[in-house]
Amino acid sequence: MATIVIPTPLRKFTDNQSTLEVEGGTVKESIAELVAAFPALKSQLLDDGGSIRSFINVFVEDDDIRGLDREATAVAAGTTISIVPAIAGGIA
Repeated sequence: MATIVIPTPLRKFTDNQSTLEVEGGTVKESIAELVAAFPALKSQLLDDGGSIRSFINVFVEDDDIRGLDREATAVAAGTTISIVPAIAGGIA
């Protein structure tokens, strides 16, 4: 099983769980399993076509999936998938 790390801003949709074990063989399957378990996350993570929203960064271990096979990136047992929503702000 892989572990998905849920960022603090999204934990209100996961009953405050910080991680979730999933069995998906790819990032897409793993995220699908996550939103099946917590349907309120779907609109937060996925666009109308079911793809990960462009402003959501997903890492497999330390690698951004945009530099790998995107949603088709394979995950294996023991893999950590981190969801990192974009954050705006800073000093003006």
